[in-house]
Order: sequence, then structure tokens, then C-alpha cells
Amino acid sequence: MARKGLTKRGEAAGLDLARLPAHVAIIMDGNGRWARRRGLPRVAGHAAARTAVRSVVTGAAEIGLRHLTLYTFSMENWERPRAEVTALMRLLDQTLAEQVEEMDRNNIRLAAIGRLELLPKYARSRLDRAIEKLSGNTGLRLTLALSYGGRTEILDAARAIARAVRRGEMSPDAVDEVSFRRFLCAPDLPDPDLLIRTSGELRVSNFLLWQISYAELYVTPLCWPDFGVEEFHKALDAYAQRRRTFGRVEEGG
Repeated sequence: MARKGLTKRGEAAGLDLARLPAHVAIIMDGNGRWARRRGLPRVAGHAAARTAVRSVVTGAAEIGLRHLTLYTFSMENWERPRAEVTALMRLLDQTLAEQVEEMDRNNIRLAAIGRLELLPKYARSRLDRAIEKLSGNTGLRLTLALSYGGRTEILDAARAIARAVRRGEMSPDAVDEVSFRRFLCAPDLPDPDLLIRTSGELRVSNFLLWQISYAELYVTPLCWPDFGVEEFHKALDAYAQRRRTFGRVEEGG
């Protein structure tokens, strides 16, 4: 996709492309509430959420965003009623099947983080095939956090480091932030610059706990199925107005 086209789309949206975040992470919350307010079963909210996913992913690719991570299914979500979990896995499978060609046309790469071995075989197979099909693309890197928990990720990294120390491959004193990152799910993925949460809840829900230390937060009362590209652009514009100091003091501040 040509940079000129990306620039035109960004300008049409009123965005300052020079101040786009490199990595946006989204906690997609409120599907159940959206459905309940309409007198529908929870799974109807999850199904409706696919429209928001498609809108935001396509919009992110169109403006040249480099990284987008979606909190798709948490470790805690496995504790939901079996029928709901089964429906969510079927929707994952169906969504990947329906949208992989469009993602390919939009030059999107696909990745996933989390305990992927816990996914049903059919969903894991579909995910693996989609990742392989899109692996040669060079645009937006879309990462799905699936069967993911921030504490689980940190614990897994700590265990891996402990094993490396026991094997004599590294010294305990050599463990620092740089070396620790190498043991995370996606060590090459930059930390999120912007964390968006829908449905108005003010918590991070065990999402990317190591990586969001200095992420800017944007919370909207909209439930995820009502979140579209226009609201996404509002979040990006709000980010562009922020002054990021990373704990340092600015001159004159």
C-alpha cells in the first residue's frame, strides 16, 4: 500500500501522522453488556464485536499504524460457562476464515501471543494457517492475545530464566530489563504507546503488565461492538495531544 495513500487517509481523518503511536493495544470490553442492554444473549455481543474488530484493524492499516494488539481471549476467560467459551472459539475460527483475505489485501501481518496450546485444535489450526498466509506482508502487525494473561507471561519468563541460570547459560546478576524481555511472548514487539479500553472500566485486566508501564491510557464508555474507526481516530488524536516524559522532568516543567 502506497505511503501517499496512507497519508491521504490520515489527513482525511484529521490525524497528525507524525504523532501516531507505533503500537496501540486495546482491551475490547463490553460485549456482554452490549447484548444485555438489547435483551440478547451474551454470545450475540461477541458476534457483533467482529464488526468493530474489522473496522479498527482496517482503519489502523489504512493510516500506516505499525503495531496493533487486541486482547482477544484471556486466561481467565476459560472459566466462563462452557457454552460461551465454545461459542467464542467458533467465532474466532469463523472470523479468521472470513477476514484473512481482506487482511492480505491490506498488507497485514498476523501474530498471536499466549498459551496457544490451550486453544481447540480447529481454532489453533486456523490461526496457524492465517499467520502463515500473511507472513510475507510488510504492513500493520496485528497481534492477537489469545489464552493470554500478563501474570502468566511474567511467570513463564521467570521460570525460563531460572532454568537458564540452572543450566549455567546466564548469571542471576545478568538479569536486567533487556535480558528479561527476551523471555516474554513477543520480545521483538515494542511496548504499547497507547492502551485503549472500552466500556468505561478503569482497570488493565491482566493485560501486557510488563509492557504497559508507560503506555498512555484512553478509556471510552462505548462498549466494544459500538467502537468503530471514528472512535479509534479520537483515541489517536487524544494521544497526539499528550506529552510523554517517561518519568523524567521536562525543561520548564
